Amino acid sequence: GCSSLTSISIPESVTSIGGSAFYGCSSLTSIIIPESVTSIETEAFRGCSSLTSISIPESVTSVGGGVFYGCSALTKVEILGSIESFPSIGNDGFFEGCSSLTSISIPESVTSIGGSAFSGCSSLASISIPESVTSIGSYAFQSCSSLTSISIPESVSSIGDGAFSGCSSLTSISIPESVTSIG
Repeated sequence: GCSSLTSISIPESVTSIGGSAFYGCSSLTSIIIPESVTSIETEAFRGCSSLTSISIPESVTSVGGGVFYGCSALTKVEILGSIESFPSIGNDGFFEGCSSLTSISIPESVTSIGGSAFSGCSSLASISIPESVTSIGSYAFQSCSSLTSISIPESVSSIGDGAFSGCSSLTSISIPESVTSIG
């Protein structure tokens, strides 16, 4: 809730960014996560509505839910390296409400896109889902009103409830034979 905080320097001695650490720091425009950080906990940057870009270093192996929830100015997210212990993206609204996010590259190590992962990402025009993903959670892309097409890889077997609800610009979707369940 430090609404006037504009920048912060995290030293190399830090290994974990705790839950809600920067929650509501609405003036925070940039942050550099050092290579020493291995975990980012639940809602760490929730409501950082002035944060425009972030880079998650290769050292990060654990990320909690809702980490970037409501980061409405966020336009660029870099997930570096192949984060082998980073199996899920989007647990409980990972990027929910990031209305300025236009594109994201999901690493090959991700096996699931969680519930509400990109819900409300109204500027998201394209997304590439890697072959490693086996499930797309409920409301994962809800209200992604700029998304025009999506290709679901053969690795996906389930698509949750309302996964593409409110995707008013979606003109085509290719659902592979591997999908056994659509919510």
